Amino acid sequence: MNAETVEKEQNPTAEAKENAAEKEASTNENPVDNKEESNKKVETNSAAVSNLRLLENIEVRLTVEVGNTEIKIKDLLRLNEGSVIELDRLAGDALDILANGTKIAKGEVVMVGEKFGIRFTEVATPEELMQNL
Repeated sequence: MNAETVEKEQNPTAEAKENAAEKEASTNENPVDNKEESNKKVETNSAAVSNLRLLENIEVRLTVEVGNTEIKIKDLLRLNEGSVIELDRLAGDALDILANGTKIAKGEVVMVGEKFGIRFTEVATPEELMQNL
């Protein structure tokens, strides 16, 4: 056994420090490449931000869905004032919030002065949004 092996056996953190130093040296071998990669990421991010700014002024129809049901046309024709139709949602359940027909969130009804509003309680992840398309 040489002195280096004895030191590693007696001080296991010495080996960890050596491995970390080697890893750091390998990542810093070519700092020019790292800077170029960093610049590419910045350019990509600024292009993405620029593209998003183009979309900011597009209008989207936001709809809040209380629930739904299916009925036959004959039952629809029999509806009049005071008729009640049972929906597929329980009272107190969160409502679906749709943007151009795509579910983007869930929420609850609130009052905003004299008008109804909707408070977002859950927002869909990008992965969930892609599944809904």
